Amino acid sequence: MTINHRRLPTRTGARWPTLAALTLAAALATGCQPATPAAAPTVAPAAPTAAPAAPTAPAERAKTEQQPIAGGPVLLRTGISLRKVADAGGGSIRLARHPATGDLYVLNAENGLLRVKPDSGEITPVAKSADILAEGVPAGMAFGPDGTLFVVFNRAINTRTQATIRRGVADAAGKFTWTTLAATRNYPLSNTPFDHLYNGIAVSPDGKSVFVNAGSRTDHGEVENNGAAFPDTREVPLTSAIFRLPADATDLELPNDEAALKPYLFADGTRNAYDPAFAPNGDLFVGDNGPDADYPDELNWIREGQHYGFPWRFGNQDNPQQRADYDGAKDKRLQPDFTAVQQGTYRNDPTFPKPPGPFTDPVLNHGPDAAQYRSDDGQAHDAGAEGQPLYSFTPHRSPLGLVFADSDKMPADLRGAGDQLSAFLVSWGAAGGTLTDKGQDLLHIALTKRGDAYEAATNQIARGFKNPIDTVLVENRLYVLEFSGDSTIYELTFK
Repeated sequence: MTINHRRLPTRTGARWPTLAALTLAAALATGCQPATPAAAPTVAPAAPTAAPAAPTAPAERAKTEQQPIAGGPVLLRTGISLRKVADAGGGSIRLARHPATGDLYVLNAENGLLRVKPDSGEITPVAKSADILAEGVPAGMAFGPDGTLFVVFNRAINTRTQATIRRGVADAAGKFTWTTLAATRNYPLSNTPFDHLYNGIAVSPDGKSVFVNAGSRTDHGEVENNGAAFPDTREVPLTSAIFRLPADATDLELPNDEAALKPYLFADGTRNAYDPAFAPNGDLFVGDNGPDADYPDELNWIREGQHYGFPWRFGNQDNPQQRADYDGAKDKRLQPDFTAVQQGTYRNDPTFPKPPGPFTDPVLNHGPDAAQYRSDDGQAHDAGAEGQPLYSFTPHRSPLGLVFADSDKMPADLRGAGDQLSAFLVSWGAAGGTLTDKGQDLLHIALTKRGDAYEAATNQIARGFKNPIDTVLVENRLYVLEFSGDSTIYELTFK
């Protein structure tokens, strides 16, 4: 039989949404490749020794600091107005816009689905979570172009878990009728904060396909046996990947079997691709958060059949636990306040699977912002200040809420044009460590395609959000949803 390269080859992380809102807060804070193994890797440098030229972009507005709303975010450039739309209730996890009505929809693990009028801030309950699926906790949501709503649920079943994607079609009064698009078979939980489960979901621009993130069950590919319930188990076929499903399917079953999943496996080797989004040119991008060691968080251009490296690579750097001589006690990228470090899972690991290769690198970030890194000697650096690129962002920022701008109403320096894409990205924020870039901010990213890859120029637009978790962009108005506090929705208007 073919060896399953995505788990320990027998013959048979710490910061993302899990099975409840409280666990979510803790977790956020803290085509298959050939079976033939590739050559043993070597650890890559933290940044290239020679930097290619940064993407060009229109001249930026003058930078400033203003806090229009007491206790709210700090705006860092001129030409932005800020308005508080509503408080959606603490622990809200998703924000989406109905393509026909323009209403905003909020998904809350406790309160279910809410409708928000963006002009008045009026909030109306639409459906309790149990109305959408009798058992489970919601984790992802996206509208199709025709207004069909897709919601991702997870439910624990003893030592295992199951993901279900529900499809909602609304009547003229806005009441949804729900059917099941797809459900996984039960697969092993690790019973750690690294059970990232299923969450991020995006619908293709033509409405024919649904892309869903299957988060990893490990921090960095270590054995997680859930109290010996699953001996020698690392990742399994239903984890650490992005699946593409037909949007019109009904009761599609996804087994925990690599061969059976092959028709649906779109991309492999993602750790927790929480917020996939399509750019105006049809390219699919997603942020991916890194492990409990100081390796970069990523922004990836997702393409069919490509492998993005997890758990063998983080950014463009090799996971050192693959090395026969690895000693976690000497690893200067480990910080003592992270869960996997405290649990001692960064250890000599002679049975770590060989890499399948080849891997696709993340987007190259030229900074100047969100580009801190830690080198092999344990020293903290700022790649943006050094004029060096990074693949992609400061460790532990947790990139979320990716959206793309192309409206004529957006200022020229924030609008995509020609071969350049314009994107916004929020950051949940670092749970710990000693790097000074803690996130909880809003970034503007100018993406330029060069050959078969994208490079980015990244600028901080606002900071001081309370764990921002999702965004919606309507012309020149950006809506940002916070997770913490009252889950405030802010409207930033760019002029």
